[in-house]
Amino acid sequence: MNRRSFLSLASLSALSVGALGAAGMPAFAAETITPLNLSDADWKKRLPPASYDVLRREATEQPFSSPLLNEHRKGVFACMGCDLPLFSSDKKYDSHTGWPSFWQVMPGHVSTKSDHMLALEERTEYHCARCGGHQGHVFNDGPQPTGLRYCNNGVALKFIPA
Repeated sequence: MNRRSFLSLASLSALSVGALGAAGMPAFAAETITPLNLSDADWKKRLPPASYDVLRREATEQPFSSPLLNEHRKGVFACMGCDLPLFSSDKKYDSHTGWPSFWQVMPGHVSTKSDHMLALEERTEYHCARCGGHQGHVFNDGPQPTGLRYCNNGVALKFIPA
């Protein structure tokens, strides 16, 4: 493992514990998030079919299909499954990938894990910290100041205007 790989892994590992301040210390205390555990039947009743496929089965929506790509109002993007706010609208940017993209998540509101679905590439996926719903993948090619791109499935989110 080279230095760049190590630093990339270290920065992605820090995502699951929240934002860090300049000194590497937590920027603020993490809130307690009560898990939402529902049966598969309850999730199917609660969610539209496309959202169910992404959030509960880790599917991926077609690129450029989400109306949220063109959402530019002030507000928050919350998990479609449980309403937990995940991203502030001021952290959204156009990554030209076809999925809503953000450069910073709300601290402590997602967890990450390795995704081995692609044989040639290991990716890091992220899930809602409350309901465990699959949101998307995070990459190290985003804008500053984080250098991260949270590439989210639009059907996994809802927009709540300010």
